[in-house]
Amino acid sequence: MRGAIRRAATAAAVLALLLTGCSGDGDDGRDADGTIRLRFQSLAWQKESVDANKQLVKEWNEAHPDVQVEYVQGSWDSVHDQLLTSFEGGEAPDVIHDASDDLADFAYGGYLADLRPLLPGRLRADIPEQSWRTTTFGEGVYGVPFLQEPRVLIADTKLLKASGARIPTPERPWSWEEFREVTDELTGKGRYGVAWPLKEPVSVTLNLGLSGGGQLFHRDVDGKAVLRFEQGDSVVTGTIRDQVNTDGSAARSALGMGGSDALPGFFGGKYAMLPLGFSYRQQIIQQAPEGFDWTVLPMPAGAGGAVQGVSPQTLSVAEESPHKKEAVAFIDFLLRPPNMVRLARGDWMLPTGTKALADPSLRGTEHGWAVGTALARGLRPAPAQSVRGYPEWKDKVATPALQEYYSGAIDTDELRKRLVEDGNRVLARYQR
Repeated sequence: MRGAIRRAATAAAVLALLLTGCSGDGDDGRDADGTIRLRFQSLAWQKESVDANKQLVKEWNEAHPDVQVEYVQGSWDSVHDQLLTSFEGGEAPDVIHDASDDLADFAYGGYLADLRPLLPGRLRADIPEQSWRTTTFGEGVYGVPFLQEPRVLIADTKLLKASGARIPTPERPWSWEEFREVTDELTGKGRYGVAWPLKEPVSVTLNLGLSGGGQLFHRDVDGKAVLRFEQGDSVVTGTIRDQVNTDGSAARSALGMGGSDALPGFFGGKYAMLPLGFSYRQQIIQQAPEGFDWTVLPMPAGAGGAVQGVSPQTLSVAEESPHKKEAVAFIDFLLRPPNMVRLARGDWMLPTGTKALADPSLRGTEHGWAVGTALARGLRPAPAQSVRGYPEWKDKVATPALQEYYSGAIDTDELRKRLVEDGNRVLARYQR
């Protein structure tokens, strides 16, 4: 019943967007006087981020009377279905805000424009190649990666100092073994050393798995994606499972939580540390009780080094847009280094651009900004970035398997069997 209600709500939201978002008076997005009308669908949701995006649209419109941009509010909760409906209905926004791990099917399906002939040299050179790989599918580039979010440890400073544990730095993080020992030391009466909010366990597992030397997704000699669960893939998964089921240093009740759900327990001293996305710092600032002292630490590192996967936020252009050149010019404006800094600060995330990342306002020690920018060099494309069929594998195979594994209901052999054997059957259907 809840699924049906959710689908109905999504359909209503899609219909509303389509009805309110039609562009211009003519089929080519121009007004009678020749003014080009572009629609920019943004997924910004935090007030600071929405304000920054709307202000930049206003500044563009004031400077470009012949190319006017309409801000359209989208939602992360329904964006994939909403975009698919708008593409198939011929009503897609010109400029599309999304995440790189949602682009593969749209890119291969011909819904997104290949930006290679349109990208300005400045923008192409400013963003590192490793970030461009997240939006490259086949030979084409189908989005501009502009914001990225490493996962960090948010720690109760008082509890951490009292434990006597070594304080990790980006240059010398904890190993996964050391992290397990520290969480055991931090565990006491009524308190867990860590809580893992793993309501959505797949991206966390895959992205952090890189640090343990895991990959899970590989390519065979024909270039097809295949799943293999190797020794490195058990480092992070095994650590979490042991913390919950063997050491008792991780709260079992947190496994079904989202990050926001775990914050009250953190503020109340129930958890000494939380692994969270970098942007959660804003919620902590807003919600932490007066006098609560917290600090940002890097995630542990293993044989793979201090690396982790990310799926950056992206800006794409619809293939059906009649004004691709103008749409890319607007993207280039949004992502000029000073503007990219404004967007990053609005979302409490890291910019991909090297010039924006070097901005002093993103490198201060307050609120952990310096830790985040130091981690940027170790960010890599998420392992399943370009794999067709990944959404189905994630929802139908990996999510239930990992939830059962972390809770202790199945062992490593069963996890391997389900992720790999069941998973490869899913991928094979998309690669015939």
